[in-house]
Amino acid sequence: MTPAQSAVKSAGQEAFPTMATFDDRGRGFESKFALDQDQEFRAQARRNRWLGRWAGEILGKSDDALTAYAQEIVKADFEQPGEDDVARRVEADLAGRPEAAQVRGKMAELLARARQEVAAQT
Repeated sequence: MTPAQSAVKSAGQEAFPTMATFDDRGRGFESKFALDQDQEFRAQARRNRWLGRWAGEILGKSDDALTAYAQEIVKADFEQPGEDDVARRVEADLAGRPEAAQVRGKMAELLARARQEVAAQT
């Protein structure tokens, strides 16, 4: 042990981070990652529900039919990884009204809003 390490050790401090410190940091990063993934999942589900309601209104659905359609859109997200399955489903249902670019734009707008709401709740 060097004299500097001895002086630090005698002062009651560790000269170098211990393995426990690295383990604690690792657990902290894992917890943060898990929280971020959970928030993103909830934001995407919320976005999909809102997108379903938006598209359902364009299709002329109301009340229970609108709620059921929104749930179908949420479930469509589980068909394949990513959001393309949701976009394709809504674009097919709307049959070109509005255009695909508008659907994608609405998805981006709603996701930003959903992320803000989810972040505010945690």
